[in-house]
Amino acid sequence: MLTTYIQAAMDKAHYELLSDGEGYFGSIEEMEGVWANADTLEACRAELQEALEAWIILGLKMGHSLPSVEGISLDVREVA
Repeated sequence: MLTTYIQAAMDKAHYELLSDGEGYFGSIEEMEGVWANADTLEACRAELQEALEAWIILGLKMGHSLPSVEGISLDVREVA
């Protein structure tokens, strides 16, 4: 489920070629604070996925409600 969530979120990523050959900027709009900047598009994608993974881990650790992506939810539910 986690891999599917990450892939679905990465499918929503938006990338921009920065002016003056400064590389690429990538972000995932639905996930505030998840962005990356790198010299190549491939490196930007890899950094963006690392940022997303760290964002997910921190959000779960802090008990934040994470947005659903393509119907996939990572919210932790207490089991009695």
